Amino acid sequence: MSSLHTEPARPAFLYEPPPVESTPTTKTNLYFRRLGPRVRIGLCQLPLTVIVIGIVLAAPSIWPGLLSLPWFQLGLAIHAALFLICWLIPWERLPQAAPLLIPVGDLLAIAVTRNSGLEILPGLGALAVFPVIWLAAAGILGWLAVLMSFVGPLLIVGFPLLAKLPDVTAAELSGTVFLPVTLLAVALAVRFATANVALQQRQLMKKDAILRELLKSSKERERLLHTVLDTIDVGVVAVNAEGETILTNHQQNLLHRLALPSGSSGTDESALALFGQDQRTVLPEAKRPVRRAVDGESFADYLIWIGQGSDQRALSTAARAMKSDSGEFSGAVIASSDVTGLVEAIAAKDDLIANVSHELRTPLTSILGNLELAQDSGDEVPPRTAYYLDIAHSNAERLLEIVSDLLLSASAALSIHPRRTDIAGLVDSSVGSLSAQARTGGITIRVDVPSPLWAHTDPQRISQAIDNLLSNAIKYSPEGGTVTITARPDGDEVVLSVEDTGSGMTPADAARVFDKFFRARSARESEIPGTGLGLSITKAIVEGHGGTISCSSDFGRGTRFTVTLPDHPAPADLPA
Repeated sequence: MSSLHTEPARPAFLYEPPPVESTPTTKTNLYFRRLGPRVRIGLCQLPLTVIVIGIVLAAPSIWPGLLSLPWFQLGLAIHAALFLICWLIPWERLPQAAPLLIPVGDLLAIAVTRNSGLEILPGLGALAVFPVIWLAAAGILGWLAVLMSFVGPLLIVGFPLLAKLPDVTAAELSGTVFLPVTLLAVALAVRFATANVALQQRQLMKKDAILRELLKSSKERERLLHTVLDTIDVGVVAVNAEGETILTNHQQNLLHRLALPSGSSGTDESALALFGQDQRTVLPEAKRPVRRAVDGESFADYLIWIGQGSDQRALSTAARAMKSDSGEFSGAVIASSDVTGLVEAIAAKDDLIANVSHELRTPLTSILGNLELAQDSGDEVPPRTAYYLDIAHSNAERLLEIVSDLLLSASAALSIHPRRTDIAGLVDSSVGSLSAQARTGGITIRVDVPSPLWAHTDPQRISQAIDNLLSNAIKYSPEGGTVTITARPDGDEVVLSVEDTGSGMTPADAARVFDKFFRARSARESEIPGTGLGLSITKAIVEGHGGTISCSSDFGRGTRFTVTLPDHPAPADLPA
């Protein structure tokens, strides 16, 4: 109850909070507040004035003699004066409570008209409901207004009883009290309803302020997002679950225009000129970046070519899925980076390596041939010279192996010819060819491979990969160490692993072990010869079969390489 007094509900003609257009009621209030103070107060007085005018017009025929009563005429004059005052007084210049003089004056006018015409029209006291509602709804004077809503009607209906004192009957007394009590109940109901409406309006205003602040913050973040996206040189496009574009940046628009064939104006990805890594094969619908992303794939470093002729550009694309609150797929974001310069630099490097390696191979072959002829001369070669010839032949063979690896690593693709192959036989062959090297270094080779173990592979290439892994394991294992090679079928795949007890690698080195020309720090410090190409070639061979290879290493304890090969034909268009 006290809260109603400390935070009164203020009437529309006195209080103008910021507009909240959320419901039809608030829209009406907004319209009412836009009117001037005189118009608003005049409209509040208008219902009572209309009823009084109706009584005046009906009186000659229904209540003859009513209009001839002097006191009734005085009451009508007060009503008329109050209505004119509503429209003539500059209320905006007066105190906030000044307009409440109008409903107080209404109570006086109703008292005069009711008591003067009591015998002809006794029900005029009911008109007090209009000023009572006005006082209760104003919410300015607090409980004083509610008290006036009881005292005013009580004086209106109780004044005639003063002349009858002390001969007032209980029936007359109860009848007199009934109207003031009823209007008091009306005032309380209006008071509580107005307070509740004011409370709801304040809550709506708070929510509106919060929503406006959130909207402002959202717009600022949206501007920041667009600024950031248009600043970076990476093309970004966001699509919904149906593949429709919902966000794109300036760089992506440039790439899109570049990928559009001449004369085309399509906006869908299917209209773009997108090619595979050979720059000629048109990418099928299912392998286009946006289509893959809409199908739920997440990928990175997916290389494609866009455009045609001399304007072709290489793009490295990546995609990540967006999830709704319920975890369902709701779209994806696809990023495209122009890596044309990098691709051309790598191609130029590979061309240089291939050309130099090719030029080295011919004289190396000639050197090896002549060294072998010299070695075959038998007793004609002195022992010391034969010793030097053996060293030269060994190093020439080593150099030829390096040149072959360089040529292989520089090739655009490995030639893969898979067929049904027994992996156990390939492992036995590799172990046999490297057993002498293992014995020289005091290394024990353990084999745990069931026979036969079938997989759909190119036996020559997989044998080369096993040789590389096994040779590496022997090379980096200390004397007395152990190299373990295992293989097992796993569903429709074959899992092969090679594990050694060597020096191992740090996590950073293990993450780069498949990079071309990379050698771990421990390998460089041990001065073990190598080019850093063997594992790169092995990875290319495994991936050319549609398989995977991974490395796990514990520094100081050893390294484990795990190869997964499919037991079914690899996709024909998979790059090696």
